[in-house]
Amino acid sequence: MIILHSLYFPVLFVFFLLPAVDAFSFFSSADGYRLCTFEDGLCDWDLSSLSNLKWVRTTQENISISDPQKGPGRDHSNNTASGHFLYVTVPKGGLLNDWAAFQSPRLEPTTSSQPCKMVMYTHQFGRRSGGLTVLVADTIVHPVWERGGALGDVWVKAEVEIVTNSTFQILIMAAIRDFTYGGVAVDSITLSPGCRLSNVNDTWAKFPDPPPHPCTQPEKMCDFNDDCPKAEDESRCGDFSFENGASGWTDSSIGSQGWVLYKNESSEHDYLYVAEAWGQQLTEAQTRTPLLGPSGPACTLSFDFALTGNPAHIGELSVRVIDSSLGILPKLWEFAGKTGTEEEAWRHAVVPVGDRKNRFQLVFEARAEILNRSAEIKVKNVHFITWVFCFPGVSCNFEDGLCDWYQDTSDNFDWTLVDGMDHTVGIGKSLAVDLWSPSLRGVFGRLLSFPQSISTDHCLSFFYKLYGPNTGVLSIKLLADDGYETVLWTRSGAHGNMWHEAHCPVPHQLTSFQLMFETVRSGFDGQVAIDDVAFVDGLCSAPRLCSFEGQECGYSSSGDIRWLYRNGHTATRTGPKTDHTLETELGFYMMVNTGSDLLPAGGTSTLASPVRYGTAHTHCLHFWYHMGGADPGSLTVYMKPVKGERVKIFSDHLNQGDVWRHGNGNISSVEDWQLQFEVVAAGGKNTHVAVDDIFISPHPCEAQDSTCSLERGMCSWSNTQNINVDKLDWELSSREAEKHYLTPQEDHTLGTERGHFLFLSSSNRTAANENAQLLSPHLPPTKGTCLRFWAIKQQSPDSQLKVWRKAGGQLHEMLVIHETREMWRRFDINITSPEEYQIVLEGIKGTSGFWALDDIEYTVGVDCARTDPLTRKKYLSSSTSSSFSSSTLFSSFILKFEQFQSNEQL
Repeated sequence: MIILHSLYFPVLFVFFLLPAVDAFSFFSSADGYRLCTFEDGLCDWDLSSLSNLKWVRTTQENISISDPQKGPGRDHSNNTASGHFLYVTVPKGGLLNDWAAFQSPRLEPTTSSQPCKMVMYTHQFGRRSGGLTVLVADTIVHPVWERGGALGDVWVKAEVEIVTNSTFQILIMAAIRDFTYGGVAVDSITLSPGCRLSNVNDTWAKFPDPPPHPCTQPEKMCDFNDDCPKAEDESRCGDFSFENGASGWTDSSIGSQGWVLYKNESSEHDYLYVAEAWGQQLTEAQTRTPLLGPSGPACTLSFDFALTGNPAHIGELSVRVIDSSLGILPKLWEFAGKTGTEEEAWRHAVVPVGDRKNRFQLVFEARAEILNRSAEIKVKNVHFITWVFCFPGVSCNFEDGLCDWYQDTSDNFDWTLVDGMDHTVGIGKSLAVDLWSPSLRGVFGRLLSFPQSISTDHCLSFFYKLYGPNTGVLSIKLLADDGYETVLWTRSGAHGNMWHEAHCPVPHQLTSFQLMFETVRSGFDGQVAIDDVAFVDGLCSAPRLCSFEGQECGYSSSGDIRWLYRNGHTATRTGPKTDHTLETELGFYMMVNTGSDLLPAGGTSTLASPVRYGTAHTHCLHFWYHMGGADPGSLTVYMKPVKGERVKIFSDHLNQGDVWRHGNGNISSVEDWQLQFEVVAAGGKNTHVAVDDIFISPHPCEAQDSTCSLERGMCSWSNTQNINVDKLDWELSSREAEKHYLTPQEDHTLGTERGHFLFLSSSNRTAANENAQLLSPHLPPTKGTCLRFWAIKQQSPDSQLKVWRKAGGQLHEMLVIHETREMWRRFDINITSPEEYQIVLEGIKGTSGFWALDDIEYTVGVDCARTDPLTRKKYLSSSTSSSFSSSTLFSSFILKFEQFQSNEQL
């Protein structure tokens, strides 16, 4: 705090009773101005005071010998380390008083026509700088100028004008904080001819009684709690609701613009406004509160603001936090432009301050394009609110705010409410992080719930978007009382421009906890959004998708040995080194050891899903599996009705090498049913079987050589999440749904705006030449397989599309496409391979435009010369128009396989 601390220091006025100085030996110029550079002494400024903390006349050379972390580096007058200045900081013996003052001789009374003007340069640097104040002592003591806090490693000009009809002294007082570095320096003091030496030796008028001691400790002042009977400890904290509360704001501007308090006869009309200042830097005007907090999750700043006048652009206004430990933090709120032409064109703002563990200051920053009566920046009605709404709880559709959620203040960026992109009603609100925003800084943003206490299992359900070629990760975490974080659910990569439903089990807890939505970005090109959050008592319904990240999704184990919930980091003798979802050793999967020392030949182990509802429609099971070691045994997947015999839908028994493979099978049952992944050991040594990314699509499986129209997802094609392979993803979308990126006017399959395609944008938000790889499943050796697809490239002269055959970990180039003449064009490629392989479609982005893909097919064992192109639409029924109506919810490949959205309930 700055001079406001005088409210709490009764000794403040005592040091004025020092003897008057008889001589006044400033250097005097011909025009009567007196300049003191402190090179030849103190110029009769008196450094003695009753405070144990003293100003000293020194140089940077002297300071650096004892402590290089102190001092301004150079003086202002000569700009050298040997130049002199006045300086105060924490002494070697520690801080006994947190203020120090020095004073001028007595000066003659002044008039408004010939005031006493003082110009000085100040250096307020580091956390030790609590602020600087100029006071006038005549019949009373009153502040005439103040500048709060640390201003950086810079000399700043200050000008003070004094008009008084009594003999007076000028007093310059610094507040010093007990921190590790910094201090306050003053140099180049100039007094105008109106500052005339006085020879009056009369006894001073009696000084007023000092203010009483505070009723509480300094660290409890401005902590949003009323500790004093009349709330004196909160009255000067920057809240306009208190009488004289506006005096809690202090100007900390160092440039040509600063903040001024306009006071009216009625305090209801007081406001802060931006005016011309005496500084020379072209920096923002800045005004700060004293130290506040700590604060709770619902702490909110409410204020009215106006940027008014005739110009089209008045300027900018923002709110920032300066943390006492973390320093300057990103902006909480900002506005640019104008609120109206009329002087009273006020707008209201509510800015969540949130949970702050450390003491902090709130800062208004502003920059006006021009400064005159025709353009103004003003702030009024500033209040601190500890609650804003009567919160309905964690369940929230975000139409009326954040409900029982708040922004984490220890992260890098915030979630924001977005209009017009809503899952609930289509035109309402959702909560999003737009990675396109140029103001976004840092790596992660967190949304926290208020503390929860539950004694039973709950389910957190919500809808989400992960959209864009370079988005990142969305996770749900449980934050325990001790600060330990547990991942409950996570997704990453491109999921298409559409909403997906998620169900996250939350186990009962013995202590209170918080839920957290966390997004971690991988780049600057995409969007993460959530909507329709529900937190209900009871178990989650069986999810369509289980990646095993943070949860086992209700799967249970039975048989001679248990399936293990593992990741590559915890794998010992055997098991995949990376999972399929994240392609890292930290990603999770389910695994069973089939080595003969643990599971003898013929021994079995079964992993069973929760029971799902029966349906008259055929569904497709997609999953990824990993079989390692010689003779790992067999993996068979069954659909087991609750009543009836189980039905085999998939089987494999070969050593597949160190790769994850895609498996699928159709499921049809009107009875309730469950999945059973059964492993039978073959007696091998150090062998295993693992499964990951189990997904149930509401559509039948495609034949291996069928065309993927992308109208029901990405079929068996997948984006890789391996950061060593690519940085971007192919995104599933349609012209109708796309609002941000340039895309084809229509797809190839349907020839309409509603038809879907995969595209890779050459957005300027990511670097040129970055790539995205689209992978087929593993295909058998072939003497001739035909790959056929349609592609289009527009406005992207420097981008490419490459087709590779990937075998044995090596890429073999088959085709490089540079141009499609800005129309859908078909490409046929014959593939021969003596070994198992994958097809890789790789887009390499340029500086503009896009690539798009549609109708991808491969005919295993049949070359292109023997295939009939006219049959490529055989998968479409005659009722195409109803199958692809706008009410149908399509979706994309999720994580490594397609995830579909359906209105049907499984």
